Amino acid sequence: MKKTKLTKLEKAWILYDVGNSAFIMLVSTIFPIYFNYLAGNAGISEVNYLAYWGYAASVATVIVALIGPVLGTIADTENFKKPIFTISMMVGVFGCVALSFPKSWIAFLAIFVVAKVGCNASLIFYDAMLVDVTTEDRMDMVSSHGYAWGYIGSCIPFVISLVFVLMYDKIGISLGLAMAIAFCLNAVWWFVVTIPFLKLYKQKHYVEMPKRPIVESFSRLFTTLKDVGHQKHIFVYLIAFFFFIDGVSTIISMATAYGSSLGLDSTGLLLALLVTQIVAFPCALIFAKLSKKYETDLLIKVCIIAYIGIAVFAIQLDKQWEFWLLAVCVGMFQGAIQALSRSYFAKIIPAKKSGEYFGIYDIFGKSASFVGTTLVAAVAQLTGIQNLGVAVIAVMFVIGYFVFCKAARLNREVANK
Repeated sequence: MKKTKLTKLEKAWILYDVGNSAFIMLVSTIFPIYFNYLAGNAGISEVNYLAYWGYAASVATVIVALIGPVLGTIADTENFKKPIFTISMMVGVFGCVALSFPKSWIAFLAIFVVAKVGCNASLIFYDAMLVDVTTEDRMDMVSSHGYAWGYIGSCIPFVISLVFVLMYDKIGISLGLAMAIAFCLNAVWWFVVTIPFLKLYKQKHYVEMPKRPIVESFSRLFTTLKDVGHQKHIFVYLIAFFFFIDGVSTIISMATAYGSSLGLDSTGLLLALLVTQIVAFPCALIFAKLSKKYETDLLIKVCIIAYIGIAVFAIQLDKQWEFWLLAVCVGMFQGAIQALSRSYFAKIIPAKKSGEYFGIYDIFGKSASFVGTTLVAAVAQLTGIQNLGVAVIAVMFVIGYFVFCKAARLNREVANK
């Protein structure tokens, strides 16, 4: 009988998801609403507000996509993974705090990009640490628990933040102060829940310390990039991942911004996305249990098909109740597709090169996010119709589904050899 109880190290790893998810929750909810407020004060139109927010998110993803593989390769060197992870995490934490200060929408966007880069960079190493934290047969379960507890755990600082953000006038403080409290609260939460993992984590899989670690890391990266091209099962999976995670990342990044630009009530949007987190918690755990009974690739296919339906429904969205329904549906599959994609990849790559491979994985993920947010922003700005941008996301999911089917066949062939 397989052991199902989580180890102390696995729990500590999961706790980091609880920490960074608080920041990600703010990025998806409160950040764009506050940016809308700052941009509105500067006379920026709703369509341009959505576009600028999308462009900023795209810039952050491009930066991480460029530095991720290099840092990931360096992190594979003995005893390097934890320090680089810690630095990235602290950039995100301090960036979150710094967002309390700017009153200009441009300055706010600039700091937002820095904070998002720190957060996203830390996730490259966090994902790569999965191979050190658990065994291959437990990866689906542990990865799913990470997203599940991340979703529900992030609700704690988020709900407290909502009290200040939605009731600042009744409390007797300014909106700016309420936002500052929210940003600082979530930054502290992020840092504190990360401490157990920093204490317990030890790098098990690594490349021996070379004479010139930085120079030789670039050489290893170049070799790995060539290897990925020759390992068809990994390469095709990355192509599929690029397409289907594009839609997931874009929906997460721009849901609140999209709803706000349509004129939907801000309070309703925030509460609806809180419902997404709550729904995502049990659903991610359900998929973790299903992963013991069904093949991971089948579960990923189910999630992609569900997202195709969600994207098609979002095209005509113009009512508050429709946004609520969308939020519930997203919550049912969001954690599952992210967790299973991560663990699926971790199982098909060399463990001692997890930093390198997850750096490349991040290129495909971040490039997809860049394409998605940029397309939504550009289409909305060029046509003046926000809904048209969402149609592109539906197409990306469809392409992702068919390419993933091919990747799954190739992986089964490799596994059977």
